[in-house]
Amino acid sequence: MTTLALVLLGLAAVSPAVLASGRIRLWISPTIATLALGGAALAATATRPVTGFALGATLVLAVLAAATGGAPLVRAAFRIAKRQEDAGPTPDAAVLAPRVAGEGPLRGGRIIGVLERSAVAVAILAGWPEGLAIVLAVKGLARYPELREPHASEQFIIGTFTSVLWAVAVCGVAKALIT
Repeated sequence: MTTLALVLLGLAAVSPAVLASGRIRLWISPTIATLALGGAALAATATRPVTGFALGATLVLAVLAAATGGAPLVRAAFRIAKRQEDAGPTPDAAVLAPRVAGEGPLRGGRIIGVLERSAVAVAILAGWPEGLAIVLAVKGLARYPELREPHASEQFIIGTFTSVLWAVAVCGVAKALIT
């Protein structure tokens, strides 16, 4: 079961990169990443604590899955938010659609998201949950001047919450394998 959990954790890490292209596959990447993480969680509950190489593989795969797997989920959350009519006036398509570099009110979000999810995962796996507060505080302070632009605060909140929830979920699976 440990091997199955690690394979599924690896699938959650690589599926966003493999399935990232194409409009037809809009929902496939986040669905596969989420299902793989759920399968890894189920397999992790039926294992003994990992040691040695499996421990190292668990930590590396967890950080990779946290860093890469969150991006398609964030884009899916943006698409869902764009469809909500109770959210007020409809924002520009460039704000909530999968973005090309330079579009939307918050630039550099993909790179910042990868760094944010990596930092959150490392902090939690290192047993330093206070690091989560520091990461979010630094991100909020750095983005503060940009948050006054139209729809920037919504994009910031949706992206941050989705990213952090994904990273915490991946760390939960890793912790289930470790303890």
